[in-house]
Amino acid sequence: MTDTTALEAAAFRRLLKHLNTDRTDVQNIELMILAGFCRNCLADWYREAAAESGIAMDKDEARERIYGMPFADWKARHQAEATPEQLAAFKAAQERHG
Repeated sequence: MTDTTALEAAAFRRLLKHLNTDRTDVQNIELMILAGFCRNCLADWYREAAAESGIAMDKDEARERIYGMPFADWKARHQAEATPEQLAAFKAAQERHG
């Protein structure tokens, strides 16, 4: 592992800790509205990187790696239903950034 790769990996682990331990209150839809990605996107990118390296990984496995637990458990513990306002903001953000 190169120094750059080690630094990137450390930053990624810190991002996951921030999202999954420090800021469980931040909903995925809010991340999508403001940043254009969420924890599920990270899981998709993780799975794609695994595939590029010849590692088979399904969606559930990737999400468990990102969330630190099965996705169903995360949803039950931390994910609230999106409000009408969040859904409207999400739709507007998608239209702006297509």
